[in-house]
Amino acid sequence: MKINLKNAKELQKLKGFGTSACWWSHYLKDEKTQDEIAELLYGDSGLKLNIYRYNIGGGTDMENYRVQNPWRRTESMFVYDREKEEGYWDYSLDKTAKDVMRKCLDKGNIDTLIVFANSPHWSQTSTGQASGSLMMHTCNLPKANYRKFADYFLTATQRLIDEGFPVKFVSPINEPQWKWGGSYVWQEGCHYEPEEMAEVMHIFAEEIINRKMDVKLYGPESGEMMGLTPEYLNLLTKDELIMSVMPIFAYHSYHDDNNPKIRVDFKNQLVVPHPELRFDMSEWCELPNKSHTKNFKGALITARIIGQDLIYAGAESWTSWVAINQYSIKEDGFDYSDATLTATDNYEEWYIAERYYGFAHFSKYIPVNSICLDNGFFPDDNNDFNVFSFLTPENKTVTVIVNEGKEEKITLDGVFSKMEVIESTQEYKLKTIYNGEYKSTLTVKENSILTIICEG
Repeated sequence: MKINLKNAKELQKLKGFGTSACWWSHYLKDEKTQDEIAELLYGDSGLKLNIYRYNIGGGTDMENYRVQNPWRRTESMFVYDREKEEGYWDYSLDKTAKDVMRKCLDKGNIDTLIVFANSPHWSQTSTGQASGSLMMHTCNLPKANYRKFADYFLTATQRLIDEGFPVKFVSPINEPQWKWGGSYVWQEGCHYEPEEMAEVMHIFAEEIINRKMDVKLYGPESGEMMGLTPEYLNLLTKDELIMSVMPIFAYHSYHDDNNPKIRVDFKNQLVVPHPELRFDMSEWCELPNKSHTKNFKGALITARIIGQDLIYAGAESWTSWVAINQYSIKEDGFDYSDATLTATDNYEEWYIAERYYGFAHFSKYIPVNSICLDNGFFPDDNNDFNVFSFLTPENKTVTVIVNEGKEEKITLDGVFSKMEVIESTQEYKLKTIYNGEYKSTLTVKENSILTIICEG
């Protein structure tokens, strides 16, 4: 199997990798653990991420307790008195989440801070809850409160800026197409019909301009690659005011883990016709999650999706869903937490999940402003062998190989003098298995990930 590196075509430039601080950061109170996790995620010895998503929550007041799991509720800096029908700001609230964010910023690698919301504040919703309407697929934000929501969100954002947090983007809507409500709810959320989504985004654009805020609009965080996503894109790009403050179209690549062709369709139908926009893949985890935290299959799937989203779908950045999730022990005794790290509710126990290493094979070795390369490879129908290549600003060619099948021999068709090969398997992680003169032929073990760095 030959991989063309000599004549690989240059594609888009990468803006980096990130993760979300929702919902884990609010409960990470121990300073030593904060330091350790900040280094694992954003430090030079860890994933070296540069994108941070901070959640502006819908509030944890008693009236909003329809969401039973406290890790799925988010404290707000806005306090509302239902009897007096008035509220006030208490900026001492959400302190732990802000402390964690500052620790991560102190690592020096974050250049993109995004604030986002799953729901408006509970006091602005139809139900008085931030967990969606009582009816499925019904917007929980009355039209009369669209501007109140914008005021709430942007006031919170400005406070973060005033506290020294370098917010670049605001993302007020998250996965508008899903039902978010009904008889069973598990997290904050709010459904918007496409026209409702566009109207809310227009009001946010107006308010950003009127307030002269030095932030840009980001979104609409569509929950899948196709479906309503083309309609969202069409509505947003037709609105000149929105487009004047919205340089990025953000989407999530859920529900198509075994379909690389849909990523090609997404790029051809949405990305290519809109060169004026940057497209960010701003949220993904294995869904439904069939890989427990000790199973290297989770790392293999994560690495495959990262590469396919970047190379085939044209994403300019890639961000995982939550960095840390709760222990989720199933009947087989394994933990099916879907994040890069997993923890008990109070962090008395926590550890690195296998999928962390699938992420690391990209984020540790492919810096911001690297260029995606079309090396001519596309997986067969089994989708179990994938090869992704990148050109770094230091003129190194980095190739990530994800092998979920049998052992394979490959030939790298390139002109280099030096090569380093880093390998992960179920048995060991990020192990340098070769560092020396360039050699074109390599053996890729079954169920392994390789990062190959060529230079000279």
